[in-house]
Amino acid sequence: MSFLDTLRQWDEAAACVDRQNLAEALRIFLSIQEPNSKIYFNMGCLRLINQDLDAAEKAFDCSIGKDEHLAVAFFQRGITFYKKQRYEESVADFQHAFKELRGNQLIDYKALGLRYKLHACEVLHNMALAEAQLGHWEKAQENLVKALNYKTEAKLSLIDRALQSTLKQKLFKPVEFPSKVLFQPNKHYVAELEKKDYLGKAKVVASIIPQDAFSGFAPLQPQVEDGPTDPKAPEVLRALEGEPHTVLFEFVPETSDELAVVPGNIVFVLQKGADNWASVVFNERRGLVPYNYLERLEITLASKQNEDGNNRGQGATEPPRREPPTRPERKSAVILDNKSGGDAQPEGAESTENPSCIVKVHFTYNVAVCVSPGSPYATLLERISKKLNLPAASIILSLTSQATAQTVIDANTEMENVWSSASESRITLWCNVKEQVDGKPEKQIHLVALHSYESTNPEDLTFQQGDTIILLSKVNQNWLEGQCNGNTGIFPAAFVEEVPVNGQ
Repeated sequence: MSFLDTLRQWDEAAACVDRQNLAEALRIFLSIQEPNSKIYFNMGCLRLINQDLDAAEKAFDCSIGKDEHLAVAFFQRGITFYKKQRYEESVADFQHAFKELRGNQLIDYKALGLRYKLHACEVLHNMALAEAQLGHWEKAQENLVKALNYKTEAKLSLIDRALQSTLKQKLFKPVEFPSKVLFQPNKHYVAELEKKDYLGKAKVVASIIPQDAFSGFAPLQPQVEDGPTDPKAPEVLRALEGEPHTVLFEFVPETSDELAVVPGNIVFVLQKGADNWASVVFNERRGLVPYNYLERLEITLASKQNEDGNNRGQGATEPPRREPPTRPERKSAVILDNKSGGDAQPEGAESTENPSCIVKVHFTYNVAVCVSPGSPYATLLERISKKLNLPAASIILSLTSQATAQTVIDANTEMENVWSSASESRITLWCNVKEQVDGKPEKQIHLVALHSYESTNPEDLTFQQGDTIILLSKVNQNWLEGQCNGNTGIFPAAFVEEVPVNGQ
């Protein structure tokens, strides 16, 4: 099957998905004789929607076999293994997906035709869930703490809720790939599927030279005696920027700054870097292509004919090699959608700065914060104060549940002794609230439920209309954390309102 036939069927199947005809889309995909990695991925997603887990696993196997660097395929196969309760294999696939992220915060697959961003924190989130299913709660917590280094603002509450669930040894829901989101064929290639009539209808064009009997398709041009015998140099080719090259091998991009090309395409090289990557223009799009995938194209212009004589074209050129050359090394990955504006890490680079220590804090509810081991007391207190949403001056930290002169941690404490008590980068502390100078305890904020709320996740708080809730912290502008009837959890802020408390 030719590339054009594959492209035509791929586009037809994608249109069926848009019309919600998933069965017909799957039938068309299966009829493609030599599917590429993206088409196998699409088949796996459709199988997964139909809950045909065995067939989905085989499709993702083929996708990974075609492209062993397709992180989203590892992610989807990990989801498939999780649904089949093969948790060890699920963990392994999520680890592969995270490795292919190469230390980046996310991969945006839009440039490859898939409207999806694979976030590193979501991969680690699912890896933690699979570890939890195996009973490895400590490994689950490690993965979630690691996810905190890769989270975005939009994913902050997701990781925090999962971390709270693991502290209570409760399971949480996996992050799943959105249904019916598939790899789409390149729109520029699809646009060229239909044949175009570039000539139009034939016209008879008269010559301006008297008694000239010529007629045909040639454009009307002024003619003079003793004019040049060579054809005029095409203005379009002379006006294009860059040096023309022919594409010898198909190139599938792996990052958003690379450009997809197929054999026979004519690209214009703007700049060739020392790393053997070339910046090119193709169909009004710019991107990077390996220079050893290209061959310089000699365009026969009038000026070149005058310089080179009439010997051009006498000998046949050698056919291109069948096997593509080795892909050149990239210095850095630029798929990163880094909101902080920092530079991308080099490929394969691991962040080794300031390994974190998990500090589990017992309060009226349990929380966990990450602090670099060896941090001073002020830094530790600030992190806990921010997490509990309490003034730092009102917090008493201790190494045991009973705050005594020997166990209290304050500004005079030798912090080296505190951090030395940490085991496997974990330490447990207890937190109490000081009384104010007038002897009254710290004022609590009480809320009243305007509507009943049934929890849909283990970390949610269930309450009935009219119940009183003690506010513990503000998760974000839409969610709060509170305590009601002896239970602690999060709930929508719109379901409650603040009420004054008598005697406080």
